[in-house]
Amino acid sequence: MGSGFSKMKKQAKLMQEKFAKMQEEMEKVTEEGSSGSGLVKITLNGEKKIKNLSINPECVDPEDVEALQDLIITAYNDACEKIDNKTQQSPGLGAGLGGMGLPF
Repeated sequence: MGSGFSKMKKQAKLMQEKFAKMQEEMEKVTEEGSSGSGLVKITLNGEKKIKNLSINPECVDPEDVEALQDLIITAYNDACEKIDNKTQQSPGLGAGLGGMGLPF
């Protein structure tokens, strides 16, 4: 169990460090999605967490809350798609876990 186990531990530690670095990089990535010709804008980080939400008062109609909800969902999905595209194109981020040598 000597050198083989030691080598596996070293590889696991390297993968853990790569994963931590990848997570750190994903937090730095930001992308903005919008809908309704810019009435609703959402900024996400690479982990798809909302960092900013902007709603133009013109689109707030108490009689039509569903329209505002749709605009928010569309803006969020737009930002998610942009994040996905950006992270897939970035060599350090796009490789994801598959780029770490894991069998996916």
